[in-house]
Formats: sequence, C-alpha cells, structure tokens
Amino acid sequence: MLSYPATIPLSSRTLNHLAERIRGHRKQRRSRWRRLEPGRQALLALAHLRNGDTYTRLATGFEIGVATAWRYVQEAIALLAAAAGDLATAMERIRRLAYAILDGTLIPIDRVADQRPYYSGKQKHHGVNVQVIADAADRLVWASPALPGSVHDLTAARVHGIIEALTRADVMTFADKGYQGAHRSVRTPFKRRRFRPKLSRRQKAVNRAHAKTRARGERAIATLKTWKILNKLRCCPRRATPIVQAILVLHHVEANRYSA
Repeated sequence: MLSYPATIPLSSRTLNHLAERIRGHRKQRRSRWRRLEPGRQALLALAHLRNGDTYTRLATGFEIGVATAWRYVQEAIALLAAAAGDLATAMERIRRLAYAILDGTLIPIDRVADQRPYYSGKQKHHGVNVQVIADAADRLVWASPALPGSVHDLTAARVHGIIEALTRADVMTFADKGYQGAHRSVRTPFKRRRFRPKLSRRQKAVNRAHAKTRARGERAIATLKTWKILNKLRCCPRRATPIVQAILVLHHVEANRYSA
C-alpha cells in the first residue's frame, strides 16, 4: 500500500488541548498502557474530524487496528462532547451580542433502515438537522443537537427552546423565511403571499438588508463544514450530536474563543 505525508489545517493549540483531555482521562481511569500516546491519539482524532480520513486509512497510517482506531476516535469525541456547553451556557455569551443570526443546516448521512424521518424534502437527500447561532462577525457561537432531517427549521428551534431562550435574553435575532411564525425576538424577511399584492419597494429594501445580515450566519455554517467529517456522516445518526458538539469545542479552541 502506498503512503504519503498529509497535513491537518489546525494549530498546535487544538492538538495540545485534546491531548491534555485524553491524558487526564487516562490518568483518571489509571490506564497503564495504550498503543498510542495521548498526543498521537489526539492527532488521530483530528485527522478523522478535520480531514475526514476513514478508519481504515487511519489504522494504516498509525499502524494500529481498525477497531483500535475506531475506539480511540470515539473516546476523543466523547471527551470533547462532554465539555460542550448547552444552550443555557451559550446564552450567557449570546445575550451580550449586538444581535444574533439563527439558521439551520442539513448534515448529509448514509441511508439507514428507518430512513423516512431523515429525508429532507427541501434538500432532497437524507441528513440530520442542526440549528446554528452565529454572531455579527460571522463567528459560530453555538450548534444544537441533531434532529432528523425531515424536521422543519422552526420546529427544530422550538424543540431546542431556542426561540424562548432568545426572547428571554432580549436578543434581536435574524433568520430566514423558514422561521416565519416564530415572532418574539426573531426577525424574518417579508414574504409575498399568494393572491396578495406584490412586495412594496420598502419591503424589498428591508429584505435585501436582512439578507446581507443573515449571510453572516451562512458563513458561520460554512466554517463549521470545513470539518470534512460533516460532508457526509457514515455512522448511526444518533452519533451526529456528539460529533457536532466535539467539533464545536475544537472550533472554539482553534479560534481561541469560549474554550474551557
């Protein structure tokens, strides 16, 4: 089998952060011996999450078994996901923002046995729905647990309690037309109704300004998807939530923001 050197577009700060968590976990469990030291295990997990390397490729590159590679990656994901803040924790930061942007994204998945709940009629493929909150500087602040892809964005926001939390915090939030009906602190663009007059010039101008603001949330989602593992999840959809939470923690460490 041929091999070649590869890079991971992350800083050593992120690698050290994950390695330290792994080291602390091993010390707590009193692990005597592992095939890989904490730094190498952290590198293994980052290669999987950031570059999307398969377990077979990782096993070959790190000279371990495929099952061992899977176990090491899952352990790292669990440690990171445990450190992810919930919505209440994120609201402590969000309420200090000038405004927030709320948007949903569909993370593609492989087909599963019970595939109907995961099929998005809007995107025309299977996936899981993740709600994202961004700030005015295009930065990712929080990402929700994953729901089946057939769930509407507004329904997902209500299930997670995002609308109520933003309203209690009195944070003006910009969202797309999919959130119409949320009201409260959520601002959505004007939508032309069937058999009703066309939008006025003022309403069109408001929609253009709204779209420019909301584009910052789309850039935050694009930043989230630079982690290649999210291009298409080839695992049980129930594992999507810890993967997204782990990536959120690593993203904040890499950006040196909100990291614990």
